[in-house]
Amino acid sequence: MGGNVARTTSHKVVLPFYAYAAVSFLASTVLLLFSGDGFAGHWFQPRILAVTHLMALGWATMIILGASHQLVPVLIENDLYSNRLAHASFALAALGIPLLVYGFFVFDLGWPAQLGGSLVVAGMLAFAANIAISISKSKRENVHAVFVFTATVWLLLTVLFGLALLFNFTTSVLARDSVHYLALHAHLGMVGWFLLLVLGVGSRLIPMFLISKYTNPRLLGVVLILVNAGLMLYGLFFLFHLPAALNLLPVVMVLVALLLFAWYCRKAYVERIRKKVDAQMKVSLLAVVLLLLPTLVLIVLIALLLGTSGERTNLVLLYGFTIFFGWLTSIILGMTFKTLPFIVWNKVYRHRAALGKMPSPKDIFSHPVYTAMSVTYLVGFVLFGCGILRSSDMLLKVGAIALLAAAVLYNWNVAKLLTHKPFGK
Repeated sequence: MGGNVARTTSHKVVLPFYAYAAVSFLASTVLLLFSGDGFAGHWFQPRILAVTHLMALGWATMIILGASHQLVPVLIENDLYSNRLAHASFALAALGIPLLVYGFFVFDLGWPAQLGGSLVVAGMLAFAANIAISISKSKRENVHAVFVFTATVWLLLTVLFGLALLFNFTTSVLARDSVHYLALHAHLGMVGWFLLLVLGVGSRLIPMFLISKYTNPRLLGVVLILVNAGLMLYGLFFLFHLPAALNLLPVVMVLVALLLFAWYCRKAYVERIRKKVDAQMKVSLLAVVLLLLPTLVLIVLIALLLGTSGERTNLVLLYGFTIFFGWLTSIILGMTFKTLPFIVWNKVYRHRAALGKMPSPKDIFSHPVYTAMSVTYLVGFVLFGCGILRSSDMLLKVGAIALLAAAVLYNWNVAKLLTHKPFGK
């Protein structure tokens, strides 16, 4: 893997995405701390929309874009098509995200938000073109690349639909008001983009970092079909206003896919060659378990909505929170310190191989800080989640403070990596 990554993708392409994502995570937790009381009310509030989009775009999407530019060449065993397109995707999204988040925060969905949304769409188009051309030029076909390509298609649909919704707030673009379509927009992104991308890349990285020989492309193909079919069914049910009970079918399909993926990860774990599992992999494997949590919450939510009146807003909020602050964040917290140290090490020490003993990638960030980050993150996630369920301002505040502490520790370690100099300098 090392030779491929070093040969195909420059650190100048990848590192800005990691830095931007780290700052976005910190900004999200600050915003969460001052918006906690909103999580005791309805989900459609300016600050909640701002936090959601900052987490979805600034935190999760930006770091995934950076990692994808690094990992896709490994998956397809070929060079990234264009570093210029990669730089363009970063610049456009980096400019657009703050404008969009600001628009939601002050709930002014006029030209600043619309310009921000348009820049984000342009950035995602640049990324999608780069990935599609890179895959098309590769002679290597594998199920992981298909996951990434399919997820990228869903990403484009998500941001294009989101831009239409944004303009629909001020100009009649769609048949109904934008709020009506928000659930569809959210699930296109969460299932089509985030989930498929995480499953595709995770199915490659988890066995690789565990040093496991386990592989099962056929099983992964079933997972791919189940998730895509479930999402398409959900879209059809939503657009044609079919009975809400039918929504259980796509949810169950995705749940089965997640259980199969969890079984795949368990097999990779059991058949691993490296018996000692480091802290970063433990956090990432925890994320596999957390994948199931929002799905179970959604099943309960649908069942309650069918059996009672009312929106059950606390469960809707918990569902979104477990996705963005639960499984997505836990995956990123773990995988950042499996991928970023290698990228930095490759940048700093690649030309120093003949100069004697060098540190390994795992030695260039602080493990005690990583442990403290993991603990504060788990405490914050649990407390804030309980605060949503109980509508408790105290639990929301304490949970938000713990999540902010985790973000500070994460940024400290990322900054330590990004500013790393050769030992002895």
